[in-house]
Amino acid sequence: MHYPVLVKPGKSLSSLQANMPMKKRVSAPAKAPAKAAAKRGKPARAAHRKAVRTVATASRDKATIRKLRGELKAALQQIEQLQAFANTDFLLGIPNRRGFEHELQRAVAYIKRYQASGALIVLDVDRLKPVNDAFGHAAGDQVLKAIVDVLTRQVRASDVVGRLGGDEFALLLWNLSETDAHAKAATLEADIDRLTFAFGGQTVTAGASAGVAVLTPHSDASRALEEADSAMYVRKAQRRHETPAAAAASSAVIASAAKQSRS
Repeated sequence: MHYPVLVKPGKSLSSLQANMPMKKRVSAPAKAPAKAAAKRGKPARAAHRKAVRTVATASRDKATIRKLRGELKAALQQIEQLQAFANTDFLLGIPNRRGFEHELQRAVAYIKRYQASGALIVLDVDRLKPVNDAFGHAAGDQVLKAIVDVLTRQVRASDVVGRLGGDEFALLLWNLSETDAHAKAATLEADIDRLTFAFGGQTVTAGASAGVAVLTPHSDASRALEEADSAMYVRKAQRRHETPAAAAASSAVIASAAKQSRS
């Protein structure tokens, strides 16, 4: 139903319409695009959080790896130290039998591969047991240390001096002919014969007998050691017959001291 519009006199309809208040247009809410944008941003934020967690995990893993590497390095160093201790004579600071045999096997392998040469000298100390019996093991240790000093002074840095046990030593000498090896053995015997020691107010001397085995590309480490050892016992028998005056006098002094210690 339509109602007539009353227009005052002197006013037109158009002017009336112009003065009528207009309804404000209500714009559509802008929430929909914002929600859509937020929805689109969720995967990006999730991916970012995942990336951050991945980086943090990787950093922890790297730190763990560095720590484990450090522990492994320390463990390997400790193993090397223990192996060195196991191969070393604690009294004299040179390779023991185990350490020397290891070096000898390496040397023989090298000689076979590169057609090199070398020599093995086995040396036995004379009159050490009587010194121990007469003057004590501290005196015997002093004799051994002096002999090792002589041996190490007579060899090169590439050579090896080891203690096979008790009063027996071995020397691994590189690039030495048989003649030179025998000459070196004789020099070692002479230098040790000249050593003198004062124990209990008495002067005694030491001595040594040396046997030689030549190392060639056909050598075997065990057989070479046996050969040098056998040659050493032959040489020891020869020296007994030589009976130098100094050795005889020293033996007499030691025997007298031993007799006094027993009485």
